[in-house]
Amino acid sequence: MLRIIDRYIIRKFLGTFFLTITLILSIAIVFDISEKIEDFITKGASAKEIIVDYYINFLVFYGNLFSSMIVFIATIFFTSRMTANTEIVAVLTGGVSFKRMMWPYFVSATIIAGISFALSHYVIPKTNVKRLDFQHTYIDRKQDDRFKNIHRQIKQGHIIYFENYNVERKTGYHFTYEIFDGPRMTYKLKADFIRFDETKQAWVLDNFIERKIAEDGEEQLFTANRKDTTFDFKTDEIVPKLFTVEMMDTPELNRFIDEEKLRGSENINFYLIEKYKRTSWPVATYILVLIGVSISSKKTRGGLGLNIAIGLAICVSYVFFMQISTTFATLGNFPPLLAVWLPNLVFSFVAGYLYFIAPK
Repeated sequence: MLRIIDRYIIRKFLGTFFLTITLILSIAIVFDISEKIEDFITKGASAKEIIVDYYINFLVFYGNLFSSMIVFIATIFFTSRMTANTEIVAVLTGGVSFKRMMWPYFVSATIIAGISFALSHYVIPKTNVKRLDFQHTYIDRKQDDRFKNIHRQIKQGHIIYFENYNVERKTGYHFTYEIFDGPRMTYKLKADFIRFDETKQAWVLDNFIERKIAEDGEEQLFTANRKDTTFDFKTDEIVPKLFTVEMMDTPELNRFIDEEKLRGSENINFYLIEKYKRTSWPVATYILVLIGVSISSKKTRGGLGLNIAIGLAICVSYVFFMQISTTFATLGNFPPLLAVWLPNLVFSFVAGYLYFIAPK
């Protein structure tokens, strides 16, 4: 059975967390509405779409995204209050060890981390569908839909290349399709212009050259001004939009990553970072709770204000560290798994040190 002090700490922990997250998200919505109200009006978004499709899903997404940080701030806030009221001293002098006192904190952290884990892996990818669709329709500025120098392997040994590709028009310039049998090329097709015909559900090639290469090296060459044909790839597979991974639950994301590896996608690190973050953020809850309790369980001259200032500094450091490491992974050769988990590893040592020097 839970002791009275355990129930008291769990109630204070969860109560402070949900109050804090409600206040922060309410403020975030106010600022977001003030920034986007003009887009909502000029682009004709209905009240139902704004509330149901956007802001409800906005709350779920950002509430989960910042849950670890909010847990940290909530832990520091209510633990500092307990310290100021000498409740922590009473618990420790009553024969409860500091290690035992941490137990209800980690029970509460487990509840929040478990919810965050389920949301990150399975729920939020589905709610993101409506949120991102609304954002793309009513908020985002129109972006350049042309992409240059696209190399993709659509299946084993089948390589396509576009010098330029327009997503909206489904057209491309200087298209190449090559088929390899091991290191040997068996087929090559080149076209000056390619477009997808929605009516025929086929690709239309202009000014194309087709080469078929036999095993003995003999070549067959075909040329024509125009040709209708089909390929083993869809228009949305040529340049997959990066935000689509946010709409996939983890099983779907795993399958997508396997397909993109086969195609030789340059965005694999980006997809892997998204996958690993879904687990690393919930785990960070435990580390930040340990840091929060270790900092705020000791009476200081600055009191609650100093503890919150220290907590905010640690939060900023953690986010900055995460941003730097994931940037190196996205743009460089830094392993994505290490990039995502490195902040947790580093701050776990910080948490261990602060726990070691905390008053017992």
